[in-house]
Amino acid sequence: QVQLVESGGGLVQAGGSLRLSCAASGSIFSINAMGWYRQAPGKQRELVAAITSGGSTNYADSVKGRFTISRDNAKNTVYLQMNSLKPEDTAVYYCAARAAFDYWGQGTQVTVSS
Repeated sequence: QVQLVESGGGLVQAGGSLRLSCAASGSIFSINAMGWYRQAPGKQRELVAAITSGGSTNYADSVKGRFTISRDNAKNTVYLQMNSLKPEDTAVYYCAARAAFDYWGQGTQVTVSS
């Protein structure tokens, strides 16, 4: 079992920045990759960014150059630094971990005002 706890969401003006954190606990040795997804009202959940245990990253085209995913292995935490935020980035952001199963956090709201 893997438990994920997100933090760092909130309300920010367009052009601003936020940093999301996701702390993992439990069977963290089994995790192959972690990522951030988001779901806006009326839309499907989409992958925002992911990072493998080896450190490889990938991003959605819509966030490339603005968002950065990173990990602190000592703290078992993954971060999503979000810069130059746009109103269309408004969504609930979920942390996810891939092991034998997929695990999800509870989600954190990010609201970007215009």
